[in-house]
Amino acid sequence: MNKKDELINIATKLFSEKGYSNTPLSKICQKANISKGLIYHHYTSKDDLLREVYKKSINDVTQLIDNKNKNLSVNEEIKEFLEFFFTQLTTKKILFQFDLNVIIQPQTKNVLHDLIKEKSILTLRLVNKVFKKLDSKNSMLLSNVFITELEGVLLGYIISGESYPLSDMKDSLIKKYMSL
Repeated sequence: MNKKDELINIATKLFSEKGYSNTPLSKICQKANISKGLIYHHYTSKDDLLREVYKKSINDVTQLIDNKNKNLSVNEEIKEFLEFFFTQLTTKKILFQFDLNVIIQPQTKNVLHDLIKEKSILTLRLVNKVFKKLDSKNSMLLSNVFITELEGVLLGYIISGESYPLSDMKDSLIKKYMSL
């Protein structure tokens, strides 16, 4: 892993755990074992670093689009999306926690406004493409309900931690959407 990737990973972890406002660049530099000068070599400001970290979460959404199997039925596409979401949620929990933290903090929400909107539009577009095949008339409503359900799972999992019935939620949602 190169220093830039290491900086992004450390910043993500610290921003997720301590919040953006409570994480000085000096703490990131200390954890990465680099000087402030080196961090400014890669990023012009702490806000610039924050934007780079958030872009990483957008890449996760585009990864799903890029890896899509085009020969699946609508139900199989929904199941694949759910499988991907739950896998990402468990393997990249820190990114989801980061996402949640920056969206509720006014300072970070302002810095990332355009990227948050971009990610939201990208996610809705991806989900709606699938739900259009299922019900073109109500696809936007179904897409928003689906996304809201996943956001609820995310919130429950982040708040409750390991005691959250993640596997049961996954099975329940897959069962629900396979019966449409």
